[in-house]
Amino acid sequence: MPSPNAVFTEIVATTFRNHSKDIMDNVSRHNALFRMMKKKGKTRTESGGYSIVTPLEYASNGTYQRYSGMDVLNVAQSDVFTAAEFNWRQIAINVVTSGYEMRVNAGPQRIANLAKSRIQNAIHTFSNNFSSDMYSDGSLPNQIDGLQKLVADAGTGTVGGIDSSTYSFWQNIVQSAAAPLQGGSAITPSANTIESLMLPLYIQLTRNSDKPDLIVASNDYFTFFETSQTSLKRYISVESADAGFMEMAYKNTPVIFDGVSGMAASRMYFLNTQYLEMVVHSDANMTVMDEVKPYTQDAVVIPVLWMGNMVVNNRALQGILKA
Repeated sequence: MPSPNAVFTEIVATTFRNHSKDIMDNVSRHNALFRMMKKKGKTRTESGGYSIVTPLEYASNGTYQRYSGMDVLNVAQSDVFTAAEFNWRQIAINVVTSGYEMRVNAGPQRIANLAKSRIQNAIHTFSNNFSSDMYSDGSLPNQIDGLQKLVADAGTGTVGGIDSSTYSFWQNIVQSAAAPLQGGSAITPSANTIESLMLPLYIQLTRNSDKPDLIVASNDYFTFFETSQTSLKRYISVESADAGFMEMAYKNTPVIFDGVSGMAASRMYFLNTQYLEMVVHSDANMTVMDEVKPYTQDAVVIPVLWMGNMVVNNRALQGILKA
């Protein structure tokens, strides 16, 4: 019979090679933002390149001109940038077992159960950490560019190689309760005031057919919104409930509390996911590598690799509501 080591390795490798798409689907089902992006077809694979180049979508083109006869036409370039450039980010999750565990679990069924438990643990760990990364500010070493970076608290920052402090077209919209978009004095977020903060931001982000198609809220802000809807409560998606999300609606836009996301408190993101995308390398999309046996340990390590990044090509149509 094959050794326990060979059986364990074969089960792990076969599972990841044959079901990598299912694994990423499982990740997306438990992350509200990722799920919406996949639903909109905003995921893609690339086969190479030193970086991820994303053509920009401008909110407007400054050359629009009404003219008559021989008037000189405006052919000035709107902005100096035509694309944003994002770095590749890499993630590894290792399926690990000791020689002792494999030997005491010798036998087809026991070794299969051991492999299954290790696979499930790796998938759950990847899912939870990747979800947190998607809502992060990307400040940890080699971390993907998460939502707090792409839709920044200050609206500025260097994203995709473009410094938005210099190029204002690359700033996201900020609705600060301390300095509201609509003017006037500071507003303390609460169930009684949350919609007065949401409406000006929603209007600012609505341009013809472009409007937010997903609002993701932290625990406290989702509570404010739900409490404000006491007499009008409307949960709109059985699919979201099945995935573990609480989903309501604001002007037909889903408002979701993503309970396991790791999103920071006192935030509500108004997103147009048409301009967000998850890009992954075709050779590292939960791709299993050959087993490794450490020289100094009685163990087997099977690395599983992911490589990509989350990108944006129009920050001006993304917004954040914060304290």
